Amino acid sequence: MKSNPAAPVQARWFSENPDKAWGEKFFLIYTPIWIFQTFLATVLGYGKTMGDFVSIIYSLLVAGPFLVVPFLVYKEARAGKPWYQTYWFKANVYIAIFSLIGNYYGSEYFFDVLGMVYSYPNLHWTFDATLVGTGVQHTPVMMYILTHAYFMTYHTTAMVVLRRLRTSRLGQSSAWVFPIAIFAAAYFWAWMETFAMANPALAEVFYYKDLNRMLSIGSITYSCFFITSFPIFYWLDEKRNEPWGLVRTAAAALSASMLTFLLLDLWTKYIGPI
Repeated sequence: MKSNPAAPVQARWFSENPDKAWGEKFFLIYTPIWIFQTFLATVLGYGKTMGDFVSIIYSLLVAGPFLVVPFLVYKEARAGKPWYQTYWFKANVYIAIFSLIGNYYGSEYFFDVLGMVYSYPNLHWTFDATLVGTGVQHTPVMMYILTHAYFMTYHTTAMVVLRRLRTSRLGQSSAWVFPIAIFAAAYFWAWMETFAMANPALAEVFYYKDLNRMLSIGSITYSCFFITSFPIFYWLDEKRNEPWGLVRTAAAALSASMLTFLLLDLWTKYIGPI
C-alpha cells in the first residue's frame, strides 16, 4: 500500500493558543497608537518642557494601555482563567521586569560604551545603577515606563515573524532558520530605534556622539538585549496546554536580563566603546 502523503505544513503568524493570539493582536493594534503619541510629543517639543510629574503621566498614557485596556475588555469568562493567568498580563510582567533591569544597568553601557547622551535639564527624578558605569549621566524615571511600550512592540512583532518562519517549511527543514531570524529581528529593532531616535527634534535632549558608528556597530551591541530575550519570550504560553505561571514568567525575564548584562559586559571587555 502507498503511504499517505505528509500533511501540509501549517505556517502561522499567531499562536495556536487563542489566549496568546488575542494578546498579540491587541499589542499590535495598539502599537501605531502609541507610536503616534510619541511622534506628536516629539514634533510639538513636549520633551523639552515637561517636568518630572508631567513626564511620568505622559509615559503612563503611552505605556499604560498595554495593561489597562486588556484588563477592562478581555473578560475572565472569555479567557477561561483569572486575569492574572492570562497571556496579556504575563507578557506585561515579563516586559516590565526586563525593561526595568535594562534601564537600570543597560543604560550605563549606552552612556559609556555607545556614546548615548541624555540632556533633560527639566527632569530631576532619575534612577540607575550605582556601581555600574561612570555615573556621569543618569536615567530619567519616565524612560523606564516608555521602554515598556517600546519593548512590548519589539517583542510582539518579533514573535509573530519568528513564529511564521519557524512553522514554515523552511523553518521546519532547517534548525538554523530560527536562530538566524532571531539575530535579524534583534538587529532590525536595535537599528530602527536608533535611526528613529536620531531626530532633529530630539537633538537638544537626546543624541549619540557618533551616530554612524552607533547605527552600524552600536546596533549590534544593542541587539544583545533581544538576542537573549526573544527566544525566551517566544515560549511564554506558546503551547496552549503548557501555560507559564507568574513565578516562571518572572524567572524567565530575570534570566534574559542577566544574559543581556553578561553580553554587554563581554562586549565592553573585548570590543570596547564604539
